[in-house]
Amino acid sequence: MSPTQVRVLVADDQPLVRMGNALVLDSADDVDVIGEAASGEEAVALAAMLLPDVVLMDVRMPGIGGIEATRLITTAHPGIKVIVFTTFDIDEYAFGGLNAGASAFLLKSTPPETLTAAVRTVAAGDGVVEPRITKILIDHYAQRRPSSGGVRQPPPPLDRLTPREYDIFLAMATGLSNPEISAQLHLTPATVKTHINRVFAKLDVRDRVHAVILAHTLKVL
Repeated sequence: MSPTQVRVLVADDQPLVRMGNALVLDSADDVDVIGEAASGEEAVALAAMLLPDVVLMDVRMPGIGGIEATRLITTAHPGIKVIVFTTFDIDEYAFGGLNAGASAFLLKSTPPETLTAAVRTVAAGDGVVEPRITKILIDHYAQRRPSSGGVRQPPPPLDRLTPREYDIFLAMATGLSNPEISAQLHLTPATVKTHINRVFAKLDVRDRVHAVILAHTLKVL
């Protein structure tokens, strides 16, 4: 096994779905499925034992379920990234998973190549998996928050950011990709990435998805 391979744990209570996803991921040269779990409890136990890079976590499973399993895994092992896997385009389970520490969510209708790309993306530390789904997340989350009332000055903890970092944060929160931020703010891609890393560090957020959630929690959009 190459040291650059992404080690994945697949958790799903449906054997055919679990095995199918494992086969899809294992077929990629740079992905290694190191375990399969059929329940939330089993996912937590295997994550602690195997320490995968990424857990593909079904939401609706027997026992503690995918959301609580996600919370337990990300709390005990912050380096493990979790992708919430859901049947529904938008539902409370997906948002519960994100709030529990998951880095992204995917639909079970996701094409195989997108699933593999998502695992790579999340393993690399980026929570934005698919722009369409991220935009749905933003729109849906915004509908569940009161109006911002025209907030102009960054509230804590956003006041830790420089003006340029705040611009970057707002751009991420509206769902822009790195190339789109680069074009909008007239910055090089390398500069954008540097600013994003600084934003993550200052705000203590895991990735872009949680930056989106923070933005709407603080009602800055």
